[in-house]
Amino acid sequence: SWRNGKHGAQWLTTLESYAFPHFGDLPVDQIDSGHVRDTLAEIWLTKPETARRVRQRIGTVLDYAHGKGWRTHAFGMAAVNKSLPEQPPKIGRFEAMPYGRVPEFCDSIKRRVSMGRLALEALILTATRSGEVRGARWSELDLDAATWTIPAERTKTGKRTGKPHIVPLSPAAVDVFKRAKALRIEASDLVFHGSKRGKPLSDMTLLKVLRDLKEPFTVHGFRSAFRDWVAEQTNFPGEVAEAALAHTIPNKVEAAYKRTDFLDKRRKLMDAWGDYCTGRAGSVVRLAAAQ
Repeated sequence: SWRNGKHGAQWLTTLESYAFPHFGDLPVDQIDSGHVRDTLAEIWLTKPETARRVRQRIGTVLDYAHGKGWRTHAFGMAAVNKSLPEQPPKIGRFEAMPYGRVPEFCDSIKRRVSMGRLALEALILTATRSGEVRGARWSELDLDAATWTIPAERTKTGKRTGKPHIVPLSPAAVDVFKRAKALRIEASDLVFHGSKRGKPLSDMTLLKVLRDLKEPFTVHGFRSAFRDWVAEQTNFPGEVAEAALAHTIPNKVEAAYKRTDFLDKRRKLMDAWGDYCTGRAGSVVRLAAAQ
């Protein structure tokens, strides 16, 4: 289930570096919580992100071993978690612009036209990921129906579920794509093409827009700003916001029953977000939430 060969190599490298030296020669049914706890403790505070990955990968291997019948009992990672100290808080990761500043920022990026600025504006208004926006194709867009259908293989969730993600486009988002269409290269299906022929924009191009405007925030952080705005300024249900972000439902039983993608409700939500970002919200945000 690895995304690609590089991902698989990273998996093995982390286990070889951190797990194998401690218990790599033990049969899987002999590995206990003490082995795993002592392994993680060495890097838990000094390399917190790496330690969390090692924990997740060890847990996956041992869960798989239990499922195959190679371990008599499921591994108790909860006991390991409780025996480890609290990690220091993450600093600067996916730091989000406060949603109250987003309308002002959207206004500022419109003052000059560039592919990077158009792509960043589209990202904000659709609450999508950088790779999804940078890889957007004209063939995925239906501006008359105001929808953008991102193929499953181009979304983080779709790679697991096999389902495309349909993004309802607000009038503000449609306007961005229409402005991008004026810069379209006929030989390319890419919406936001890079300087090299046939190549999309790089992720650094979007980040450079933020840095040029002296903003310390991350591109990915706009998804957090959107989620905070939904929670604090609207009455839209949380599951609608999560569907707009293309997040999977972590509870498998709940996910089995909730097969809707809330498209109609998401359209109202994205229209309200578009109005907010472009300064046209007025009192619409609160009223739009009566679902």
